[in-house]
Amino acid sequence: MPRRNSPRSDNLRRLVAHEAARLISEQGIDDYYLAKRKAAEKLGVSDQAGLPGNAEIEAAVVENQRLFDAQTHADRLRKYRLAARDALKFFSDFSPRVVGAVLSGAVAAGSDLEIHLFADTVELITLRLVENDVPYRLADRRLRTSGSGHVRYPAVRFVADDVPILALLFPRDGVRQAPRSRIDGRPMRRIDLRELELLLAE
Repeated sequence: MPRRNSPRSDNLRRLVAHEAARLISEQGIDDYYLAKRKAAEKLGVSDQAGLPGNAEIEAAVVENQRLFDAQTHADRLRKYRLAARDALKFFSDFSPRVVGAVLSGAVAAGSDLEIHLFADTVELITLRLVENDVPYRLADRRLRTSGSGHVRYPAVRFVADDVPILALLFPRDGVRQAPRSRIDGRPMRRIDLRELELLLAE
């Protein structure tokens, strides 16, 4: 029978989650583990039972933004979703999908808009950017796969309408199997342009 947390432990988890959410929202930290560590250190929490999971932190981010910064958050979320729509249209040849905070609503100031593209080489992506005079930087991102391993995927970073965009490149057949989410460990939710349009219409 699993051990239940005490009320004090639950309260500590909530405090750490909300402090981590504040750091994410105010300082633009996009690493939940780093935000959690900083929050725990500030609050003097060393007990592992007092540390929330990433899903708890993400929920706290959304809650804090809605409670304390509702209009700014709503405007930012819409701006990011519109930028996502433009990016999916721009990369329409590469079966583009949008993932991450733009879907959950946990978009902090300065956080990346993350999209997934599917092509044989990263040069096909950079050529599209060069042809349209879009400055970019090469990058990469390490993601957990459906097994227990991790894979490093190539990526490009660029800015569109003041929104920082991280476009990760996957093999063409990678559209069928999403990497694991850092939030809950499940396959990442990916949506295409049609689904994004429905989200914008809500």
